[in-house]
Parts: sequence; structure tokens; C-alpha cells
Amino acid sequence: MTITSQRLDAAYGQCEARVRTEDRDRWLSLLFAPADLRPHLHALFAFSLEIASVRDRVSDALPGEVRFQWWREAIEGTGRGDVEAHPLAAALLDTIGRFGLPRGPFVALIEARCFDLYDDPMPSQKDLEGYCGETCSALIRLASIVLARGRDPGGSDCAGHAGVAYAITGLLRAFVWTCARGQIYVPGDLIARHGLTVQAVLRGPATSEVRAALAETRALARRHLEETRRLIGAVSPEAGVAFLPVCLVEHYLGLMERPAYDPYLTRIELPQWRRQWIMWTNARRAARRASDRRAIE
Repeated sequence: MTITSQRLDAAYGQCEARVRTEDRDRWLSLLFAPADLRPHLHALFAFSLEIASVRDRVSDALPGEVRFQWWREAIEGTGRGDVEAHPLAAALLDTIGRFGLPRGPFVALIEARCFDLYDDPMPSQKDLEGYCGETCSALIRLASIVLARGRDPGGSDCAGHAGVAYAITGLLRAFVWTCARGQIYVPGDLIARHGLTVQAVLRGPATSEVRAALAETRALARRHLEETRRLIGAVSPEAGVAFLPVCLVEHYLGLMERPAYDPYLTRIELPQWRRQWIMWTNARRAARRASDRRAIE
């Protein structure tokens, strides 16, 4: 079965609607991307949302593993199901084909997300960085390739640090929800170092020890954010939009460092107008840097 252009357009439209609803920061960032590339970027981020949401849509781990296996086979081209009848799969596979995207990172993202299906604690900082790299850094790298229209835009190391900074911040923002489902991503070595147990962190309240462990996790995100800033000059200007959501990290972390912050109660959000302003100013700054570099060349 060959999918028609009309059905493919509808599939991309569904991807855009999902990203707009469920991942507003990335959707806002893509307003700065070339219009003809936005549908393909929406497909990448909608795929990430689909895989990330499996835990919340299954009754236990086994059905989640089955869904993940379907996606592995769809991406690798070994599945027997009609993937073209699945709008998101159709859009994603079309994007992979158009831009020659490597399939390995998609499969690795699925493998990393298997962790979400279980209530096992995150063992260490190194494991957390690896998880964030496979799930978020890889996505930034793939988006960069799309923005470079299939070429290598450079900046793979920068994408690695950017994804870890952004993902850790996102997990800290989601702390109250992940605790409610019996799961935390604060590294086990930090929990132990502050004399805590996983159950104590899950139950609360926000003791000084819990706050110290979370502060150390934020510091880890900040270290990767600093590395991102140091390396961003190596990224091709055309791929800059892939990194744009990372400019919000500093602001989200700042909200968590206010005296009134309670990780079990406080919702960490920025008004949309402010997010748009932050991204706009960063996009303008990046454009000026690109213009200066071209003038020198």
C-alpha cells in the first residue's frame, strides 16, 4: 500500500496538532523554523511524545513493551503491520526517508524509554545523563539534520549537552507527577549521599535533605547548560532552531530556586508570552552571530 499525498499531509497535520497541544515549548520554537521543514520536525517531536506517553496509557509494563516492539519494527522496516495506516508512523518514516536520517537513534530512544515502564529508581548521575542523551540529545541532533536539509550541521557534542540540560530540567519540572505514579528520576547516588531513601523522596515532604538532592540535580543540569553555551558556536546557524527550547532552561531552574518552591506542590511554568519573548531574543541573537560570521568569511 502506498500512502497518498493527501493522507500524508493529514498525517503531518496530526503531528503538528499533537506537538502544539502536548509540547508547547517545542511547538513555539518551531515557529522560527523554515515553513517547509516544520511538518518534518513536528513528526520527530510527535514520535517522541508518543513513546514518552506509553507508560501513562498502559495498565502494566507488558503492553508497553509490545507497543515499543511495534515501533522498533516499523522504524527498522521489519514489521508485518500496515504502518502506512498509522498517521504518525507514516509521517515519521517519510521524514526519515526524505532526509536520510539514521534509524539507530530512534531505536535507541525507544530502548531508553523502556526504563519508564517500570518503577526502578535511576541508579546514578551517569545513568541519568545516558537516559537524557538517548531521549533528548538524540532528538536535537536529528532535528538539526532536518534543519540542515539532510546534511551534517556539526555540533553533535553541543546537542549532547543541550539535550541533557533540557531533559533534566523537564524531569525536575515533572517531579510532582512522576512521584505520584511511583517513579523518580533523581539519581540514586545523590539520594544516598543525602541520607535519603527512594521511598522517602517519593512520599515527601520537602525536607532539607530532599531539597539538597534536588539542588544537586539542578546543578548537574546547569553544568550541561554551560557546556552547551560554550559549544554552540560549532553548530551551523541553520540548525540553531533545534537548540532554541534550551534557552528556557535557565528560567525554569530559576523558578525552582525561589524560597517558596515546594517540589511536591509548585507548578513550574512560564507565561507563553514570556517563553515567546525569550526564544525571539535568542533567535535574533543567533541570527546576528550568523550574519557576523558570514561577513568575516
